[in-house]
Amino acid sequence: MALRRYEPPKVKKDKQRINEMIRVPQVRVVSDEGEQLGIVSTAEAMEMARSAGLDLVEVTADSKPPVCRIMDYGRYKYLQKKRQNKQHVHQTKLKEVWLHPKTGANDLMVKANKAKEFLANKDKVQITVKFRGRELAHIDEGTRVLQQMLVLLDDVAKVDSPPKNAQRSVVCIISPK
Repeated sequence: MALRRYEPPKVKKDKQRINEMIRVPQVRVVSDEGEQLGIVSTAEAMEMARSAGLDLVEVTADSKPPVCRIMDYGRYKYLQKKRQNKQHVHQTKLKEVWLHPKTGANDLMVKANKAKEFLANKDKVQITVKFRGRELAHIDEGTRVLQQMLVLLDDVAKVDSPPKNAQRSVVCIISPK
């Protein structure tokens, strides 16, 4: 009967073996303070971890013998998850608010409040005044409505691109201060 060489079982990258799941005869142990304790039997390493009231966690399964660390595994997973959530970065989006030349004062306030919500969420806002039919003859009225909107948002926004005429609309892009 030929002796087979021991190969540690394959571990998923996000899964770590802890405590009784570690089934190798010997491990290299690192204490919870980070000092090397040397190569010891797995049972002895488990006893060290239990006496400290902590877990034995396999850190590097690829090395010979595997490296295990004595640590509080629950706290480790919590801190890892917290660090991962902290790395999430908000992607700036371009939101749009539509107006018409005949938009009333109260409706303008409602649209301004919606734009303030977008700006508070660190998104850019495109304010568009759309013209329909005969309204095209009164582009100055649409520009006046757009200027009123910019005055309402002046305290929370800066103008990225000034108002421009585009086919049947006047467009302006603002971003948070």
